[in-house]
Order: sequence, then structure tokens, then C-alpha cells
Amino acid sequence: MTIKKAVVIGAGVMGAGIAAQLANAGIEVELLDIVPEGLGPQDDQSVIAKGAVEKLLKSKPAALMHKDFAKRIRPGNTKYQMKCLADADLIIEAVIENPKIKSQVLKNIDAHRKPGSIVGSNTSTIPLATLGSDQSAAMQKDLMITHFFNPPRYMPLLELVSSDKNDAKSVQKLARFMDEKMGKTVIHCQDTPGFIANRVGTYWLTVAMNAAMEAGLTPEEADAIVGKPMGAPKSGVFGLMDMVGLDLMPHISDSLLKNVPKGDDYRNVHRNVPLVDKMIEQGFTGRKGKGGFYRMVKANGQKQLNVIDLYADTPVYRDVQKPKIDAVKRAKKGGLRALVDGDDKYSQYAWTVLKKTLCYAAIMVPEINDDIMAIDDAMKLGYNWSKGPFEMLDKIGVDWFIKKLEAEGETVPPMLKAAQGKRFYQTQNGKLERLMPNGEYKTVERADGVLLLSDIKRASKPVASNPSAKLWDIGDGVLCLEFTSPQHSLDPLIMHMMNKARRKIESGKNDYKALVIHNEGTHFSVGANLMLAQMAGKAKQYWAIDKIVKNGQDTYKKLKYANFPVVGAPHGMALGGGCEILLHCDAVQAHAETYTGLVETGVGIIPGWGGCGEMLMRAMDDPKTPNGPMPPVAKAFETIAMAKVSPSAAEAQSIGYLRPTDGVTMNKARLLADAKAKALKLADGYTPPTPKMFSLPGPAGRAALQMAVDDMYDRGLVSSYAVALTDQLANVLTGGKNADTGVKISEDTLRDLERRAFMRLVRDPRTRQRIDHMLATNKPLDMNKEFLEKDRAVKSSVTTAELRGSLKGAFDLVGKRYRNHKAIAKKLAPSTQAAARLIKRAKKKR
Repeated sequence: MTIKKAVVIGAGVMGAGIAAQLANAGIEVELLDIVPEGLGPQDDQSVIAKGAVEKLLKSKPAALMHKDFAKRIRPGNTKYQMKCLADADLIIEAVIENPKIKSQVLKNIDAHRKPGSIVGSNTSTIPLATLGSDQSAAMQKDLMITHFFNPPRYMPLLELVSSDKNDAKSVQKLARFMDEKMGKTVIHCQDTPGFIANRVGTYWLTVAMNAAMEAGLTPEEADAIVGKPMGAPKSGVFGLMDMVGLDLMPHISDSLLKNVPKGDDYRNVHRNVPLVDKMIEQGFTGRKGKGGFYRMVKANGQKQLNVIDLYADTPVYRDVQKPKIDAVKRAKKGGLRALVDGDDKYSQYAWTVLKKTLCYAAIMVPEINDDIMAIDDAMKLGYNWSKGPFEMLDKIGVDWFIKKLEAEGETVPPMLKAAQGKRFYQTQNGKLERLMPNGEYKTVERADGVLLLSDIKRASKPVASNPSAKLWDIGDGVLCLEFTSPQHSLDPLIMHMMNKARRKIESGKNDYKALVIHNEGTHFSVGANLMLAQMAGKAKQYWAIDKIVKNGQDTYKKLKYANFPVVGAPHGMALGGGCEILLHCDAVQAHAETYTGLVETGVGIIPGWGGCGEMLMRAMDDPKTPNGPMPPVAKAFETIAMAKVSPSAAEAQSIGYLRPTDGVTMNKARLLADAKAKALKLADGYTPPTPKMFSLPGPAGRAALQMAVDDMYDRGLVSSYAVALTDQLANVLTGGKNADTGVKISEDTLRDLERRAFMRLVRDPRTRQRIDHMLATNKPLDMNKEFLEKDRAVKSSVTTAELRGSLKGAFDLVGKRYRNHKAIAKKLAPSTQAAARLIKRAKKKR
């Protein structure tokens, strides 16, 4: 039996989020909640669930990977629609964290479900034994804990708790579904209080908050230490509690206090904080409330971040002050050991938190799990730590840590003693191993369908390498190109490696037959290395920039038309030149969380490595694009001019960055294996694509596009530089001054137009200022706030609808006055600027 239909009971934040992720996975799902008291027969009985779906469509970050996926969620209620459980394969309850309420809900589920359906309880702390204690034997057989982390779409961890009463095949089926379809890293947990992540994570949060108050630190001081320097999210502990919700923390704490063993150190570190109780009473529950330890307020029309006074009797806020802490500076160079090895109060605070947390994690072995890797993965995936506790111990030095504990008279946990003189992780014969409680090492085994580049790198040497890229043999005649430059920014060395990979495969040696482009960093690529353009621009060495652009165009073109298939396997951000790589691939196998786009207009340029022509081809091939020479041009113009970035792989397919035939992998750990399989399938009988010829509208189309932008300029929607920038883009997409609907334009001609336009823009000081701003702040300079005439008021942003409306108006006007674009071209003045003015004057006469 496969899981085709699901029901989620409880339409709160977690329940709705789980339903959204089920919909993202392609599953039809019923979302049920109670009928509110006081409703009459004529009222909507499913108002809670319907409201939850409406919130999903507006949520930020988006819970749905595509708005159309909301159609897979059917809202209902538990009073009249429990009959829908009869054909559900998976039922997940996500009601309030209260054993009595959950018990009653589970009994209601049992009365309506079909035999053998899997039931999951989304609980963060309640043991499975407690939940199943008063349930039927049939329910106990099918009931498991499926602990999602918030937000369910973005947090990859799923803690799965089963018992010896469960059917082993059902457990395996559920784990496989959560892994492959829902994109989760499934960690099988023992039935202990808080399972893994919340057991260690709640202890960490409690210790960090208490120690901060004992040391007299402010929230921003504590977060500056316990955040990024320790490998935790930059939000730190107080910011993280705001995200989780202060009102949820007491429920977790109460459950742990009721269930952890008597000697557990959580009982010793836990304490009630009167200020937090008052914050919850007054609605300061975190980001979902009026604020928490931090809150955002408006002052004089500007947003201002405030922070609470930890030592006041009632919630009192002040402006956030960025702390300057020497220990944090030391940690940037010396790591964890430099952070904690000092006599000042900040280093002592860091040591207190680190010492107690790492020792607690070690004590938890084997109680919560006998595999240290499960604990490390749970903390990385559930709490966004960059390293798990045992990886931290390896980083700081196990023996150094033990020696420091002994010097303070602290007890050394048995698991730490087992690692004395060793490491918790080691590589042996090209295989990763982790230390077990018995002091022996055990090899890390991957699940079927999981291929990690990190494992390949442990077991082999690169086929070729340079400072910015490496080429790896991933087996079966497939090479993998990995970017290793900072943020995987693209530079001439990466282009060199692409060409080397192409030559190696085309040579026929070593039986190579396909190429996959992939890496395991945070992002696929942030685009071209702008620093090279900045340096060349300041030195006025424009020939160097021209050479880089031409080299990129030639490299991408040769890769596109090579005699072997190329598959892109992106994840995270794939921007600018990184997006252009994907546009030139034969196919893409993208992680579901791929955020791709041509963002060049944000720094005052246009795509320069063939992206304009590729987007034009995508628009022409799209069956939804209306017939005629202008609609594909308008679609590509809108996408590039607006610097659209897809918020998911599914949205990338709608925009056109990905084809409908490109694949989407939900679990990032399976991405490389899926991409390799796609490459091997394409390699069987592969033939390169045929170069395309374009019929483009030429100057008439350029005039129409420019008129649309002029209209927006007249309405105060865009700046004067946006007019100049989009004019260059329009010239490329319409084929240049010699183009016409009866003339065939080659891809090479478009690339040449693209490169020339790119170079004109690079020479503009306004472009260079945007590049400088991006490099300094990592944010685009707002095109509509800079370089404006003093007497003009310009909006801070332009919507897609506004641009689309202006384009339609311009095209309609052109169509009414002249029968075809050729006639327009003959009528208009030779220059595009004059042509635009002529059409505008014609518009005014009407």
C-alpha cells in the first residue's frame, strides 16, 4: 500500500504546515479542525481550517512551494467530516500538546479510520507509551510519533518514534515516505522524554538563558556569543525562543519535568522566570505575538528593533545595541577554543553554556540514542546548528575539553571518557566512521538512493582541480563538477574547469559519458564574482571584463552543444550566472528548495552569459505563450527586468527557469543520485540540441518595450537609470537594429548583442555604484531610490502587474495604429529614442 491520501487533524500553525508539506509532496490532504462554539447551522462549520489555508497562502516564508498546491488541501471539520478518514492512508494529529486531548482525538480517529492506516502524532515531548496507553490494540499497532519541526517545509528533521507493537513494514513504509516524498531526514528515536532534539535543545536554551542572567548579560550580548560563534543560528537563544514562541516553552518544560528521570540535570537547571510569565500574560509571546525578547516597532516611519530589559519586573523595551566582544573576535580566527578560553565574563559565559550542553549530550548516550551521529544530526537539522555536540567536541579537542573539566573538578561523562585520546569521528579506508559507546568505531552507511559528494571526496582524489573548482568521478562514467570558490561565485577558473571537463568527456578516454554540476555547500552559486568586475572597472580595464563575458558565453555554448549530456543539480540559491548554467544544461534535477533567477538588473547590468537568448527560447517553447513575435519577447523582458527569483523549484518551472520535464528532488541527500541517474538515462543514444534561429520584431518591438518603461517612468514608478537599463535589454531581446519578423537571427547574434549591451552598462558609473553597494552590503541598491531628479517622487518598488500592464498598453497602442511590426519600423524614426517619442506623442493625441 502506498500513501496517496492523508488527513491532518488540527489546523494550527504546525498542523497547517504539515498539510502544506504533504501538498508540496503531491499528496491530497484533508485538513480538519473543530467547529467553534456559538456557530449556527447556517454558519461555515469549517471556518478554522479554511482560515488556516488562507494563512498558508499569505505566510512568509511561504509554506507552499507553489500557490496552486493549495488546491490539494481540502479544509473541513471534525464534527461532520471524520468519514473522510475511511480512505486515508496516513492520518496525522497535530492538536495541542496535552495528553488527555490527544488521547481523545486518537480514539476518534480510531473509530473512523480504515484498518491498517498509519497514524502519526505530532508531539514534541509526550512519549509514545503515554499516547498509546489507553488506545485499542489496533491503534497501538498503527500509532507512531511523527515529530515535525517548525516550519515543516524548511526544517528537514523528522523524529520518528515507534514501538515493538508497531508492524515493522509500516514503520519502514512511513520512514521511506517521509524521506523520499516529504524530503525529511528521518531519525529513529527511542521513546524517551523530548526524544533527541528537544531533550538536548531545551536544556541548551535553559542553560544559556539562566547563565546570561547570572552573568548580567543583555540578550544581544548573549546571542552574539551563543549564536554564530558557537555554530548556532545567528538569532542566538533569545531570538530562537521568540521564533519558537514563548508560550510553547512552558508546555515543553512541564512535559520534560514530568517525564525525565529524577537525576536528570534538566531538573537542576530549570527555573521559573517571573519576567517570562508576565511577557506571556501580556501577549509578548514572540514573533507570532506583540514581540518577545525582541520586537520590531515603527519610529518616525522607520522600523526599529527593540530588545527587552531582562532585569526589569515588567516588560520594558529599549533600542538594540550591537555589542563589541573580544571573545567573538577571537573566535573568528581561533574557533570554539578561542571563544571559551579567556578570563572575561563573555568567555566564561560561553564556557558555561558549552561545557554544560556538551556534557549533557554525552550523558544522554545511550539513553536517548546509542548513536552519536543521530544526536549530532538532530541538533543540526532541528536547531540549525552548524555542528552537532560531538562534532563540536572534535573541533575543540576531546582531550583538551576533558582536561579543562578535570581542572574544574567536574565529572567526565562515560561517553567522553570513551573518546579520550581519540576522536568521535574518523575516516578509515575512505569511509566515515563514528565512535560507539563501547569504544569501537562503526562505519556510516547511507540509505539506498543516497549519494553524497562528501563521501566521494573521502574515498578518492579529484580528476582535476584548481582553486575554484574540482572535477570528481562519481562512477558509471559520470563526472561531477564542483564549485569551491567563496559562495561558489563564478570566475575564469571555473570556466577553465568546465572546458577541461568537456574535453575529458569528448576525448572518449576513461569511458566518461556525462557531466553533473553539483556541490554540497549552502548554495549552488550566487553568480559571477562581482569583485573582478569592480576591480577592472575601477582600473578602467574594460577589455578584461569583455574577455570574461566572452569566455563565459563561449564556455556555456560549448557545454550546451557538447556530444554528451550535462545535468545541473542545484540547491539553495542559483543566481545570475549560476542560473545561466542551468539554462544551458540538457536537463536539471533540482532540490525542491532551489531559489533561482536572473538577478543582474539588481546591479545595473543584464545577463551576459547567454541568459537573454535562453529565456527567449524558453518563452517561445512555452505553450502558454500567445502566438506572435512580441509575446515571447515580452515574457522574457518581464522576467529579466524584474529580476525574478523563484521561491522554490516548482515556481522556477512556472517562471521558465526550469522546464516542465526537469526533475525535482524533495530530499537534498538524494539529489546527486537522482541527477546522476538522469544523466545516465540521457547518455543512452544522446544527440546534442540543434541551434535555434529567431524571428524577432527588431526596432519596432524595442520601441514598444521602451514605451512601456517610459510610461512607468512618467507615472513615477521607475528611475531614469531603469529606463536606460531596460532599453539595452529590449535591444537584445528584439534582435537589434537589423532584426525583423522576416529576418532570421542566430543564437550567436543574440550573444553578441547581449555582450555589447553588457559592456555599455558596465561603463556607466551608476552600474559601478550598484556593484560597489552589492559587494559592501550583500544587498542590491534600490534602483528606484537612487539617481533620481530632485523633483520626482518614485515608488520604492515596481510590481510585476504594473510592468505587465504597461507592456500590454504599449502593445495595444502599437497594434491599433499599425497593422504589423514591419510597418511600424518603416514609420518610426531611425533611433529607438525618437521612435519611442513618436509613439508617446501618438498616444497623447488620442
